[in-house]
Amino acid sequence: MNNTSHSPPRILLAPMEGVMESVMRDILTRVGGYERCVTEFVRVSSTVLPPKVYYRLCPELRNEGRTQAGTPVYVQLLGSDPELMAANARMAAQLGAPGIDLNFGCPAKTVNKSRGGATLLRTPTVIFDVCKAVRDATPSDIPVTAKVRLGFDDDGQFEDITNNAFASGITELTVHARTKVQAYRPPAHWSTLRSIHNSRGIPVIANGEIWTPSDLLQCRKVSGCNAFMLARGAVCRPDLARAILAHDQGQRVDPMTWEEITELLVHFFDANSALYERKFAINPLKQWLVYLQYAYPQAAALFAQIKRILDPEPMRAALIGANRSVAAR
Repeated sequence: MNNTSHSPPRILLAPMEGVMESVMRDILTRVGGYERCVTEFVRVSSTVLPPKVYYRLCPELRNEGRTQAGTPVYVQLLGSDPELMAANARMAAQLGAPGIDLNFGCPAKTVNKSRGGATLLRTPTVIFDVCKAVRDATPSDIPVTAKVRLGFDDDGQFEDITNNAFASGITELTVHARTKVQAYRPPAHWSTLRSIHNSRGIPVIANGEIWTPSDLLQCRKVSGCNAFMLARGAVCRPDLARAILAHDQGQRVDPMTWEEITELLVHFFDANSALYERKFAINPLKQWLVYLQYAYPQAAALFAQIKRILDPEPMRAALIGANRSVAAR
């Protein structure tokens, strides 16, 4: 494996569909600790998509493919046609994507029915074909990465999946340590990653069930990896990556205060309101509060207060009020 336990862990931000959009990426990378991000998937089915689609899902392309904090954002593609995937990767690269990521892990039924995401885990040779076509079509200085799971029904094909991915020439491989059937149910089977036969030395990134710095330490020990992708844990605790890096260096860093979190919530609402009609900024805010309840009990009380608010102005007033109330204590 690629264990370099004396080196600081590499931390990446996962592409959570419907959650990890550009505003969330901006906020979390400003808090810090991330080496790179990955966009929500760009669905490739029948054509080369126009630039407007890429700019919509990855507005960072207008900033040299980076968040305002300077963190690179790879464009993720999802599809099964090697030629179409290659052509779309070429388009993303031309628009300035600093890297291309390929999705072979999405468990959504609608995606799998149209031959995308995790359904391709049943046919590892197709994973090879897609990865190789994209690698061959993309400039050599632009990384091409892929994300897989342990398998579809079980992990019986895991060795074939990883061998085909490595043989294609990709730069790195992220492994969500669960099968498609397991979806997001715990546990994540980190130990399976240690079984990977990786003669090419391609970095393997562990993903799944990392909620705390201690979780990452255990994942590193069990998996042999030193690169990790954070998903729900990052949304539940915005400073998780920063805390992990401090913990690795033996430093104690206090978690973000609830006052700091409410400031992020106001910024999140305002930034989404600037991108969309203000009414469409309400549901993402409520969704984030649900995640935040994992680490901040105060989020449950605030959610109860605002859950029936449907208009932007009362919503923003409630957020400002919550922030001022905490600051005044």
